[in-house]
Amino acid sequence: MKKRDILLLLGALAILGVLWMAPEETTTRVPKDETHQLMYDSFQKNGKKATGKLCEECHNKAGVPFPPEHPPKRRCLLCHKMQL
Repeated sequence: MKKRDILLLLGALAILGVLWMAPEETTTRVPKDETHQLMYDSFQKNGKKATGKLCEECHNKAGVPFPPEHPPKRRCLLCHKMQL
């Protein structure tokens, strides 16, 4: 085995090791319930980007507030996955 093959193998093992030790996903998924049915319908018809804008209709200061440590809004479906 050549030196470059060993380096390639060690690099691949290092990447696999980092992925293996990655934390589990902790972000809540979009509930699949009657309240969010419009989201699921839009997701299937219009895709992720268009559907993410619908979140703000309910999730705002007047409705369902965001936790104080919540990151910037408007990219909801980047973190919160749909339950398909």
